[in-house]
Amino acid sequence: MKKLITILLVSLVVFSSCKEKVETNEDIVTTYYLIRHAEKDRSDKTNKNPDLTKKGLQRAENWAKHLKNVKFDAIYSTKYNRTTQTAIPTAKLNNIDIQFYNPSNLMTEEFLDKTKGKTVLIVGHSNTIPKLANSLLSEQKYADIADDNNANLYKVTIKKEEKTSELSVVN
Repeated sequence: MKKLITILLVSLVVFSSCKEKVETNEDIVTTYYLIRHAEKDRSDKTNKNPDLTKKGLQRAENWAKHLKNVKFDAIYSTKYNRTTQTAIPTAKLNNIDIQFYNPSNLMTEEFLDKTKGKTVLIVGHSNTIPKLANSLLSEQKYADIADDNNANLYKVTIKKEEKTSELSVVN
């Protein structure tokens, strides 16, 4: 009888320690980094799709350096030269392709499900990035970015029902 109890206790300990860890919604953390495109060429007012200036290209490289310790699972950009050129250095550093989005319909259930539990960079515009951050937070926290400001970094973290954000300026 003692042997049977010993075997049962050992079995219980061994099998319970082998139990596969199940990830719950409480364990899942999704982090979004949102930035506006870097400085664009404003020399031709009729150009609706300008490239970045030399200063803008340098800022794009600086974003990659600033975010070098963040392992992105996905990078999203609008289909404009200025946003794509801003995203390229960080995408290269993470060895991932840029995915293009339409800012008016990015925050769909499909997008949120696709990015759940991931770390995501979103590159957009002065009027879209704060709106996207607000949409992720489910509150109106951020106003449009001033036209001369290309340095805001919004970080939105979602864990279970808790949503937090940070705004920092990166020069």
